[in-house]
Amino acid sequence: MLADKDRIFTNLYGMHDRTLKGAQARGHWDGTAGIIKKGRAWIVDQMKASGLRGRGGAGFPTGLKWSFMPKESDGRPSYLVVNADESEPGTCKDREIMRHDPHTLIEGCLIASFAMNANACYIYIRGEYIREKEALQAAIDECYDAGMVGKNACKSGWDFDIYLHHGAGAYICGEETALLESLEGKKGMPRMKPPFPAGAGLYGCPTTVNNVESIATVPTILRRGPDWFAGFGRPNNSGTKLYAISGHVNNPCVVEESMSIPFEELIEKHCGGVRGGWDNLKAVIPGGSSVPMVRGENMRDAIMDFDGLKEKGSSLGTAAVIVMDKNTDVIKAIWRLSKFYKHESCGQCTPCREGTGWMMRVMDRLVKGDADVSEIDMLLDVTKQVEGHTICALGDAAAWPIQGLIKNFRGEIEDRIAHKRGPVAAE
Repeated sequence: MLADKDRIFTNLYGMHDRTLKGAQARGHWDGTAGIIKKGRAWIVDQMKASGLRGRGGAGFPTGLKWSFMPKESDGRPSYLVVNADESEPGTCKDREIMRHDPHTLIEGCLIASFAMNANACYIYIRGEYIREKEALQAAIDECYDAGMVGKNACKSGWDFDIYLHHGAGAYICGEETALLESLEGKKGMPRMKPPFPAGAGLYGCPTTVNNVESIATVPTILRRGPDWFAGFGRPNNSGTKLYAISGHVNNPCVVEESMSIPFEELIEKHCGGVRGGWDNLKAVIPGGSSVPMVRGENMRDAIMDFDGLKEKGSSLGTAAVIVMDKNTDVIKAIWRLSKFYKHESCGQCTPCREGTGWMMRVMDRLVKGDADVSEIDMLLDVTKQVEGHTICALGDAAAWPIQGLIKNFRGEIEDRIAHKRGPVAAE
């Protein structure tokens, strides 16, 4: 279990003062100018050595991502964009950082922007996060007043501006290139890659898009050293991580824990166990709604990191753990996710535009038991036609929950169809 002294987010539950003064009392904004004076290459190397992988879902090594940015400007400015759109169902970790511990993020933005030669940073926050936006904006204003950001930020000799941009509540704008389009005032639709944002991102300039949690961990890693951070978790899965556990546990919560914590320990220690006991566990979606579900009995010994969940046929994603007990109608639960992805598809690519609606309508029939058994394989076939054939990952996100359902609970779908048909079908 992670010791309190090793926690990066010291005010995750809002029990302490979230102002600049409170953050400084807890060790944030300590020696920031000194970190900046060590130079860009040093910061990027330290981040590479720490083994931090992106906390927004894809798990790409953060230091490596930063190193793609041009070392010398060709006349264009560079930008850091922070993805605070957090619209994945089940995911609610970044909001806790923004409303209770916003200074971790702002200090991280300053250091990360300096490392990438960016004098400006944009934080794109989702439309529904009203209170989070207010808390974050108040913290940004405090930092300007105190000289922590702005001209000669923290007396480091580096000029740095930070802007908070409010989205309008579209899930697709969490995809990095759709987010950039929306920031530019256009319709939130993903761009084709290449060019990647590091080559041509916001306003056609070199840009890095990072998740809130990824950026907010940066100052602490640099203060305590990469070896300290890499000391948590298994190789290639290092650090501490925010887990957001919801669903049928006795105590749903967001908690900072060491990577590679066993699933059973995470649920027992922080959530008071599964509702109705471990025998009542039916299924778990371990990383936000877009990753495949895992059967309860297969999940108990799972290791909660990138590699451990890959072995279980799923993914860590954003570490939003959705626990379902045996009262859950899993077919209906996955239908609800299909409905969500159909609603949120931007409609730019045909497989996603047509496929999400098609999958939802078949799921609709499966929930009621009105389908034919042959439609199960037909649905699986359609998910394969959508998966990997779209501009962005929303197509995959719509396909994977259904694939997980069919792989793990095919018998339940067939039973429902047989039950609906009654004795006539059995003859």
